[in-house]
Amino acid sequence: MRAAIITEPGSLSVGDRPRPTPAPDGVVVRVGACGICGTDLHIADGEFPPSPYPLVPGHEFAGTVTAVGERALGDLRPGDRVAVDPSLFCGHCEYCRAGRGNLCADWGAIGDTVDGAFAEYVAVPAANCYRMPDSMSMREGALVEPLSCAVHGVRRIGVETGERFLLIGAGTMGLLLQQLLQSSGARVTMVDRNTRRLAISADLGAEHTATDVTELEGVGPADGFDAAVDVTGAPPAIEAAFMSLRRGGRLLVFGVADEDARISISPFRIYNDEITIVGSMAVLNSYGAAVDLMASGAIQTAPLLTDTLSLEKFPEALAMMRAGSGVKIQVVPQTSP
Repeated sequence: MRAAIITEPGSLSVGDRPRPTPAPDGVVVRVGACGICGTDLHIADGEFPPSPYPLVPGHEFAGTVTAVGERALGDLRPGDRVAVDPSLFCGHCEYCRAGRGNLCADWGAIGDTVDGAFAEYVAVPAANCYRMPDSMSMREGALVEPLSCAVHGVRRIGVETGERFLLIGAGTMGLLLQQLLQSSGARVTMVDRNTRRLAISADLGAEHTATDVTELEGVGPADGFDAAVDVTGAPPAIEAAFMSLRRGGRLLVFGVADEDARISISPFRIYNDEITIVGSMAVLNSYGAAVDLMASGAIQTAPLLTDTLSLEKFPEALAMMRAGSGVKIQVVPQTSP
């Protein structure tokens, strides 16, 4: 089969790999669509320590079951259309036993630590598969993974009707978070340097948009926002989000910063203003909810699903992601049964 292969950091090609067979408790999925995210850039650049090389990346995907292992859980059959949770938790470390598998001591993920879905076929655990209704396209199915991350993030920060939220970063994740927050009754202000993405945010219902937090003076709430979410991972943006909060405010660090990045914030203000700071790491018991939300039509996907490329053009797709082109870029492999 054809697959995108990162042989080592900085070395990327599309070539042939053996077609996978299912593990006894797994299935093989013919990939219908697979999205590119920032983690894929980090893997390509050698900046994601868990990743081994060579590796086929790709963790945001949906497809059709083609083969089922003899001890696979559930009643999956060839022909079933599925969205796949890429999470690989060990199940027995202290974090897994405490119900916090996303913090697993031996954390892994399809496309991050084992071969993923920028390929014609991928082998996955049957337990990670969620059936998709016929009304859900493969492209929407591949968007379930980032949506599930957003669901977990909203659960971490919490939201009450009427709260004023600042979001920094209007990429796929920011626009998904915006829609989830608004559906819970929050009022959202979006900041991003990309004016095309800001226009999408406005169309999706943002109260205010700006290219810099400093532009919000006189527009945003005078006493600060109830909560802020950084979706960029950039230290200056995280600091700006922190400074935007009112007393008693909450900050969600959602974007992925470099491991050695540092921020400068006032510990006195955290104490004196009772500021709450939380993080959100990937997916945790949120995949089923994301599938249901996507199937219900609660998420507007058309403004987000901007580009599709063939598997052979994966290097071009990665370059588009790096350049900030479009919103969600997906690869649609040309497969045969």
